[in-house]
Amino acid sequence: MALENRLDLRLSQKLILTPQLQQAIKLLQMPQLELAQVLNQELVENPFLEEAFEEPEIEEYSSDAETAPAAASDDAEVSFEDSLVNFSVDDYFDERSSDGRDLGYFSPGVDEQPSYELFYSKKPDLYDHLLWQLRLCTADDDIRMAAEAVIGNIDEDGYLRATEEELASSLGVESDTVSSAITLVQGFDPPGMGARSLKECLLLQVNALNLKGTLVEKIISSNLEDLQRKKYSHIAKQYTSSVEDIMTAVKIIEGLEPKPGRSFSSAETNYVVPDVYISKLDGEYQIILNEDGMPKLRLNSGYRKLLLKKEMLTKEEREFLKEKLKRATELIKSLDQRNKTIYKVSESILKFQRDFFDRGMQHLRPLNLKDVAADISMHESTISRVTSNKFLACDHGVFSFRFFFSSAIQSDAGDVSSTLVKNLIRKIIVDEDPKKPLSDLMVVEKLKEHNINIARRTVAKYREELKIPPQNQRKRFD
Repeated sequence: MALENRLDLRLSQKLILTPQLQQAIKLLQMPQLELAQVLNQELVENPFLEEAFEEPEIEEYSSDAETAPAAASDDAEVSFEDSLVNFSVDDYFDERSSDGRDLGYFSPGVDEQPSYELFYSKKPDLYDHLLWQLRLCTADDDIRMAAEAVIGNIDEDGYLRATEEELASSLGVESDTVSSAITLVQGFDPPGMGARSLKECLLLQVNALNLKGTLVEKIISSNLEDLQRKKYSHIAKQYTSSVEDIMTAVKIIEGLEPKPGRSFSSAETNYVVPDVYISKLDGEYQIILNEDGMPKLRLNSGYRKLLLKKEMLTKEEREFLKEKLKRATELIKSLDQRNKTIYKVSESILKFQRDFFDRGMQHLRPLNLKDVAADISMHESTISRVTSNKFLACDHGVFSFRFFFSSAIQSDAGDVSSTLVKNLIRKIIVDEDPKKPLSDLMVVEKLKEHNINIARRTVAKYREELKIPPQNQRKRFD
């Protein structure tokens, strides 16, 4: 078959996202804190954007006839000779202290030094803590060098994530040197550092407590799986001990730290900031968008006037300003559209979940994205972006937008929300007797008291989603 070049005309449809639409979609799914950071960054980079502050009201003061001449005399010019004659030594030092000048005449004998904590801006992390202990050691130089590499491969939980072979190959030293370095680091504080498994971490802590050779060490070495499944009778038979002795050892094991580096974690606490407030006033609900910390943007009039003066700008400068003006205008429009969309979705959620807002958790009804999308004439993908990483505050607490969307489960009283069923399962298990925990089948019978009939496997599924262990792992022994 011969190859040839030719021109063909084809008619096709393609979905092309314009930069403005891409920006609108990006802003729509941003949470409150992230959006505030983006807007503040745009304020810095775009000269056409400025923050609109509320202008303070100017209060009018009325002056009496007696004070008017005094005010006029203050504004009047005073000759140098008159001011010099009327200016005393006390006036000089009063003026000196009032305007903040320090001429050095009355400096104290010893200046107070600032606190050291003012200069220490970085909180010591796990790496710094271990490296500080290494510098106090008297080991050989090659072991100290290998130990520093070992410390560099310890994660935030305190576990060594590199093998001896990998460390020896990267450092170009013998495996015995790396082994000695690992042993050295494992003796550092806190106990359990440098372990390569949970068993080794617990055993290091047992050695630090001088419990080597005890029942505690034996259980950790050989019965961690039985311990997880709480097979205390089986462990007691294996070591010919009483259940009471096993429980004493178990309590010691429960007091050990599975993640010894956790106390040095630098993870910051993420606080939830509601995007929407729904409150009831005079029998009617009000939807208020949270704008705290959000800069109110507007176009800078000075740069807009400058753009009109073509003779004062070069071609490159005009193109630059036009591009910034276009970006600023699109950003303001996208923000306005974002607020309108969030308001519409909140209004629709309030409409479908009115019983929840009136009477609480027990009246949460099934809802999906398709229902809200049809209600406000938008696409499901738009509703999904709006409800992602956003929170709503009401009289019953602060909830994620996704909390109000759940599948339906049939019951004797009609369809109920799967979220409601999960909360009931959690409450039933929390209220159970820890010595006699409920099985999944027993939970099914408890749910029937609330007119909810579901299968045992559904209870097991929801229990796993709630990260609740099974019956045998929830049992407690005194």
